[in-house]
Amino acid sequence: MSTKGKPIRCKAAVSRAPNEPLVMEEIMVAPPMPREVRIKVICSSLCHTDIGLWVLKDLPGIYPRVLGHEAIGVVESVGEGVHEVAVGDTVIPTFVSDCGECDGCRSKKGNICSKLPFKVTPYMPRYDQGTRFTSLNGETIYHTMCVSSFSEYTVIDVAHVTKVDPSISPSRACLLSCGISTGVGAAWKIANVEEGSTVVIFGMGSIGLAVAEGARLRGAARIIGVDLNSKKFEMGKIFGVTDFVNGGECGDKSVSQVINEMTGGGADYCFECIGLPSMVHEAYSCCRNGWGKTVIIGVAKPGSELGLNYHDILNCGGKSIMGCIFGGVKAKTDIPILLQHYLNKVINLTVWK
Repeated sequence: MSTKGKPIRCKAAVSRAPNEPLVMEEIMVAPPMPREVRIKVICSSLCHTDIGLWVLKDLPGIYPRVLGHEAIGVVESVGEGVHEVAVGDTVIPTFVSDCGECDGCRSKKGNICSKLPFKVTPYMPRYDQGTRFTSLNGETIYHTMCVSSFSEYTVIDVAHVTKVDPSISPSRACLLSCGISTGVGAAWKIANVEEGSTVVIFGMGSIGLAVAEGARLRGAARIIGVDLNSKKFEMGKIFGVTDFVNGGECGDKSVSQVINEMTGGGADYCFECIGLPSMVHEAYSCCRNGWGKTVIIGVAKPGSELGLNYHDILNCGGKSIMGCIFGGVKAKTDIPILLQHYLNKVINLTVWK
């Protein structure tokens, strides 16, 4: 029986209170509005950002909500005006939009859509205050980062989905929905890591390992991982990490001092993948004067501020610091490239389990 144009009753893991276990319950998923698609989620992974949102008591924390934003699914139905995908297509949703029409999406300089700009909203991006989830008694259930993949079905704006080859393993492909694209893209699209360069990565979690993979692909000669867990060095070696610094074992020296000594004056590229302003300072301090780039990837707590000395910036002579959303990746053009790299065994996705 066709479900097109009708609400779907399905199971979802609903977050009903901060830092409380998710509740498996049945919810109603409304049909898609114009320029939206409803997809059946076939695989979803956990991103640390979901955990960060789950513990928040104040906005952008909001309850009840369906978390999850790394996934892959199959289009069940489409709303009016959707021509990019069709029923039955396999798609990867992304929290960053790619409308393909605005100046931001047409430009090669960045990946921030100016028509549907990135924001951590509990609503559908095209319809202010709109959600597509309700409980069985009609209670509004909120979205997460325009995806909400911890549900058997979800509704997503068409600017947030990318059609992909259905033959690719869902458990591998869904990783490109956020984390791996963000890390690899940061080295590839944001920093534009040059061959023979030195890279330092603060935080050797999934994002940091993906940055290492991107730096390796770009031909970096030296990739230094920084973490408090020395066991991560062995995993890092798989992705090209050549050196490791345990931030808790630097004695009376700061991490940046140790790295400056190791590199003879600082690294060409530094990536902060933790979300701590103090580590951004350390990354910037061990980035080479004159041309070094510091890229901020980690998500800090809401309201966090970063203070840098004015003359430290002025006198460094060209050293830069920049933010990074989704690794600078344009979903509809770059995700298929990354998936092809995976098929060609250029990118390693098999070790993330």
